[in-house]
Amino acid sequence: MYLTFAWRYFKAKKSTNAINIIAWVTVGVIAFATCCQVLVLSVFNGFEELVKSLYSSFYTDIKVVPDVGKTFTLTQEQINSIRNQPSVQNFSLVAEEKALLKNQDAQTVVYLKGVDDNYKYVCGVAEKTNRGKYDLGTTDAPLLVAGSGIQNAAAFSINPALPTQELTVILPRKNSLNNDPLQSLSQGFIYPAGVFTIQQEFDDKYALTNIGFVKQQMGFAADEYSAVEIKLKEKTNANEEKKKLSMLLGKDYRVLTRYEQNTTLYNTMKLEKWAIYAILTLILVIAAFNMVSALTMLVLEKKKDISVLQSMGANQRSILKIFLSEGLLLGVIGTIIGVLMAICICLLQLKFKLIKLAGGSFLLDYFPVKLMVTDFLLVAATAIAIAFIASWFPAQKASRQVFELR
Repeated sequence: MYLTFAWRYFKAKKSTNAINIIAWVTVGVIAFATCCQVLVLSVFNGFEELVKSLYSSFYTDIKVVPDVGKTFTLTQEQINSIRNQPSVQNFSLVAEEKALLKNQDAQTVVYLKGVDDNYKYVCGVAEKTNRGKYDLGTTDAPLLVAGSGIQNAAAFSINPALPTQELTVILPRKNSLNNDPLQSLSQGFIYPAGVFTIQQEFDDKYALTNIGFVKQQMGFAADEYSAVEIKLKEKTNANEEKKKLSMLLGKDYRVLTRYEQNTTLYNTMKLEKWAIYAILTLILVIAAFNMVSALTMLVLEKKKDISVLQSMGANQRSILKIFLSEGLLLGVIGTIIGVLMAICICLLQLKFKLIKLAGGSFLLDYFPVKLMVTDFLLVAATAIAIAFIASWFPAQKASRQVFELR
């Protein structure tokens, strides 16, 4: 019943055109704000999904690192216990250290990861190797798979038509007691096999080789490692698996999920997303002032109607509900229009890639979008909540109007 009154008041001709104009302006502003919110959230979802897919090519589901220091001891019994975990699909043992990579006069500092043969099954670096081949060689004949940025910095070639270039790797020796700094470094030789391209942060920083070579150069013990990187089976809860592995390995090991390996990145993305959402919510607050004006003028317009309703037995609560329904009606109409506009724009962007990214230096040349039901519900709830709050004050004024019928 209350919505019936509200709908009649909304579409009925007013004595002053300003009331109709303000009402439709309010609907338009709400539609614009909700459309912008859905679009921005969808674009952030698209970029977040893209970044996660890029980072998942390098970071694994779970990573075990030492709680103190750079290395830890992992016995064969512990390795078998990790392998026997029902949720573990595969894992790779890692020996990692910062190294100097030299190619004659060209040199660059890299994070050299020595990994075993299982590494290609726990992350996507092998699939992202787009020049040469993914081959890490052996302990005695190590090969290097480096990021594209490192290839440029070290100026080595992967062209099979050219002679293979020998690269020099300089690593620190572990627990070296020699007072001569130069004697505390080891020098090894390695040949480039492939180049991967994932994302600039990885391409400019990391290079992979055989774990045996790194351990030999640094003087690691047979059961000494820098990390264990683990791939979980599908639909496995990473946080639950983290707790199980933490209990299994003990306090000397720190177990990190993919989110915890990139806490700063994910927190920054979320902060940016919700900061933009909060800014766009201010547009809805501005629309609320228009709504207050429109409803206040409508209350003045319908003074006689309110008196008639009171004479027919309508109490203050009923009058309040009628004008609250009027405000909610404005909010709902604007929200529906805005959400539908956003869905149409997102679907067109997904199909035709209409809005391009400037610069052309990114992996994509268009804005990625991802529609999520939770975003629609959040935006709709925000718009309707603001409409309810804005309509409360004029509705209260209408309900307190003194009965007067002439």
